[in-house]
Amino acid sequence: MTAPVFVVEEVPAGPEFVLEGPEGRHAVSVKRLAPGEDVVLTDGRGRWAEGVVKAAEGKDRLVVTDLREIREEPEPAVRITVVQALPKGDRGEVAVETMTETGVDAIVPWQASRCITQWRGERGAKSLAKWRATARESGKQSRRVRFPEVGEALSTKQVAALLATADLAMVLHEDREAASEPLATAALPESGSVVLVVGPEGGVSPEELAVFAEAGARPYRLGRSVLRTSTAGTAATAVLLARTGRWG
Repeated sequence: MTAPVFVVEEVPAGPEFVLEGPEGRHAVSVKRLAPGEDVVLTDGRGRWAEGVVKAAEGKDRLVVTDLREIREEPEPAVRITVVQALPKGDRGEVAVETMTETGVDAIVPWQASRCITQWRGERGAKSLAKWRATARESGKQSRRVRFPEVGEALSTKQVAALLATADLAMVLHEDREAASEPLATAALPESGSVVLVVGPEGGVSPEELAVFAEAGARPYRLGRSVLRTSTAGTAATAVLLARTGRWG
């Protein structure tokens, strides 16, 4: 079992550190860590250090000692961003959770024309905060030290601008005639950025496909079955990670 991960603003250089607040409470009152157990402290941006529990004090103070050198996980050679159309209900958090566990590097919410869910005003701000909190907690749970970035919700025009900057721009499509090339055999760059668009339950509209095509994006298919929008991004991320060597 790998050591549990806790988030800090700045990774301590040691030799001792007190983990307090919500993270300390989780370590002491939820995880019930005991002296001698290993932990990892990370800023979620790639920097991390291993340590050993010295003591648990009260309900929310964990004293960590024997902190080792600060390490830094390098940025991946091929960075994978999933543009996720807004699903209904809590399916958005499910998508963020599973994509984070799988290893995606960035997630961008997309207000597609066929999305039933609408992010506006206070509701939109709360929904975005939930996605970001989910990415953080899922990053910890999956023992990552570099959590995925969750960007602001984008319009179709803004997504097209993002696609235009990618080294490889892709749109998942369920129609085998429209998307004749499978994702599993697509030519991937050896380095740079891959941006993959996942449409809503109603699919990417012809107008949106045209806009994305002008930005350089091509349609690709996953397989014979049609996945829900909340699971398609996870499946596609797994395929891409396996092909870039990050899974293996």
